[in-house]
Amino acid sequence: MSKMDLLRLVTTGSVDDGKSTLIGRLLYDTGSIYLDQLEALSKKGALNKEGIDLAMVTDGLKAEREQGITIDVAYRHFMTKKRRFIIADAPGHVEYTRNMVTGASTAQVALLLLDAQNGLTTQTRRHAFIASLLEIRHLLLAINKMDLVNYSEERFNELKEEFNNFALRLNFADVTFIPISALKGDNVAVKSDNMPWYRGQSVLNYLENVYIEADRNLRDMRFDIELTLRCAPDFRGYAGRVLSGVLRVGDEVLALPSKQKSSIKSITTYNERPAYAFAPQNVAIELNDELDVGRGAMLVRPDNQPQLLEKLDLMVVWLGEKPLELTKSYYVRHLSAEVRGRVDKIYYNIDPDTLHRRATSALNLNDIGRLGLTLYKPLPVDSYEQNRVTGHLILIDPDTNATVAACMVLARNTAGMAEDGAEKLAAAPAESGERRFATGAKTLQKAKTIWLTGLSGAGKSTIAAALMEILSEYQLAATVLDGDVIRKGISAGLGFSEADRLENIRRVAEVARLLNSAGVLAICALISPMRAGRELARRIIGPERFIEAYVNTPLHECQKRDPKGLYKKGISGEIAEFTGVSAPYEEPLAPELVLDTLGKSPKELVEEILDYLAGSH
Repeated sequence: MSKMDLLRLVTTGSVDDGKSTLIGRLLYDTGSIYLDQLEALSKKGALNKEGIDLAMVTDGLKAEREQGITIDVAYRHFMTKKRRFIIADAPGHVEYTRNMVTGASTAQVALLLLDAQNGLTTQTRRHAFIASLLEIRHLLLAINKMDLVNYSEERFNELKEEFNNFALRLNFADVTFIPISALKGDNVAVKSDNMPWYRGQSVLNYLENVYIEADRNLRDMRFDIELTLRCAPDFRGYAGRVLSGVLRVGDEVLALPSKQKSSIKSITTYNERPAYAFAPQNVAIELNDELDVGRGAMLVRPDNQPQLLEKLDLMVVWLGEKPLELTKSYYVRHLSAEVRGRVDKIYYNIDPDTLHRRATSALNLNDIGRLGLTLYKPLPVDSYEQNRVTGHLILIDPDTNATVAACMVLARNTAGMAEDGAEKLAAAPAESGERRFATGAKTLQKAKTIWLTGLSGAGKSTIAAALMEILSEYQLAATVLDGDVIRKGISAGLGFSEADRLENIRRVAEVARLLNSAGVLAICALISPMRAGRELARRIIGPERFIEAYVNTPLHECQKRDPKGLYKKGISGEIAEFTGVSAPYEEPLAPELVLDTLGKSPKELVEEILDYLAGSH
């Protein structure tokens, strides 16, 4: 049991969309409600003509039952043969958005419910935006109460399209839609016979199989020191938590903010001394040198450090009953460290319906906005996009000791300015991308990665070669990492299983990251069929450098071209797991670029890429 995969999910949505009923159904249908619990629910009147009132399985507070809403975050545990689950049932009422933030802060999957009758509401959009802001990579949109719309496929597709149009502006690795009836059990634990037009999986099947391994940050080693230990005269250790990455005995480490160096002598857990430890383990580390560090310090690798910053740009959800005060000093808590800080500026808040920015001089309860914060002492932080654990902090009111803001650190570019992923540039003059790019090409090296993804035969390699030719003319350092060439070299021996494909992408992304660090623009041309794989590449390379370019060529056109005869072999079964034939291709949900190839020459498509680069994105 202890070795079983653990999935944390948060259920969100508007009031009365059926979150508690859905969780109750999952628990009931998986046999996770014990007999004594059923008897207790029966005594409390949780029975009706259709059986047990499933909502009461999670709504444990009297006030919740009386009002008919969930006002606190109810946590429930259950397991199947494949996984263990921790469910956070977040409140749907707008006044309790801050509770939703708490429930979603550690979630890997957001299960957003939508009432098929009522459709999208402001709170639906707000919860989707917060889930995206909190870097929850996987969103499951369960369109509930399908029984009340006669299990209409038309209504399901209508809501799916409406939400997709909204979600294009959000930052999810994948979005999955499932039509359900939580009350009736349709498509919750088992597939429903009432919707034969739906050929996808049930909610439980999705939760058991959604791929979350790529979400783990195993690259950036961060260790938070919580306590200095003196267990014996000859032992001085540092107890704390591995926040991300892996640390090993013998590794060289750097302590921040003091910048003292040492190496790891030993790692100790409660009953053993392992050779390595990984997130989120709690361990004690003994170093080969006695460093003057204590609670709040962070151990990192010397060649992979977070930024030590006194000025931060933050996206925040304001949780305080009182509005934000610009002149007030707040406690800033980051992991085990606590310093004082002052909010210098409120840049804007965000309308959850439209995601438009609004100038403001204040943030009120449940507002979402961007702030500038000055710390009295520097803190080691990563951007939240890069590392959810080290990229978040909270503000505490010193007068009441109440948490008033949940904050996410924004990435900084080489000029030190923050990038929040939603900056819109002023319209550029109508001129060619090549000309606009040429204007500053010799003085500006765009050390980014252009990740060309698409079906076999879509034109990725052709576009990459044409782009490389233009970049060479302007004497810019660039190189092409082509999928076919990679598989003959650093990925030789890898097959086409999901695990091998992911490893291939990881290797290419690591190479691209090193090239970018050296000032080289990397052009990667890989099918990379799964969103999880491309998201892994984005995380490794860094979201500020990663440009996903979807080479959009219809399957029938790719099969028609079939320059290598691969589709014929895939259709005949000669090639197993061939993308587009016997293996799926997941189209990007929100790529930076969509290159529609039909009716366009490679030069025209390269123009679109250069135009994007010319805009200093």
